[in-house]
Amino acid sequence: MNIQNRCVSILLALCLMSPLGAAWADWTLDTHRSVVNFISIKNNSVGETNRIRTVEGSIDNDGQVQLILHLTSVETLIDIRNERMRELLFETVQFPVATVTAKIDPLLLAVPNDSLVRQLDVPLTLSMHGREKVLSASVSAVVGDNGDLVVTTTHPLLVNAADFDLEKGIEVLRNIAGLQAISRVVPVTVQLHFVRMN
Repeated sequence: MNIQNRCVSILLALCLMSPLGAAWADWTLDTHRSVVNFISIKNNSVGETNRIRTVEGSIDNDGQVQLILHLTSVETLIDIRNERMRELLFETVQFPVATVTAKIDPLLLAVPNDSLVRQLDVPLTLSMHGREKVLSASVSAVVGDNGDLVVTTTHPLLVNAADFDLEKGIEVLRNIAGLQAISRVVPVTVQLHFVRMN
């Protein structure tokens, strides 16, 4: 190896070890290809699928995951119900977002395009409505041929309204809609597409 090539190699190694080099391996969430759904069950027998339409997220070089769910974008396919959920349940004027933080093995991000599906149990912290709860999510993760990291729940994540002080809001919605019951435990499923930043 001549001196010029050796200098280039040393410079590349220094860049990879620098904070800037680490940023090259960061991932950002592709909002248009990511889905966060939750199921509401009323009168103990009728299930309805709802969605959070606007979600932001990233994974850094150390495997730190952050998601921001904009609760103002809740979509139930019924306008008045969207409005009631925003105002009476989530109280988005005071609590406009929910956040999720977690950590995954950085080695998962270091092997590009291997198409190997990995099954993971990921501890995560959900912050919503002024409360915080540690949960565990069962997910599959794969870096596909297109280079995207796709993370999908293999089992619904069960979120209990009582953990986030949402029971009062659910009761208000139940009364307004004239229902006998609305479930306090909500199954949540996600499919998250992360794109490697260049």
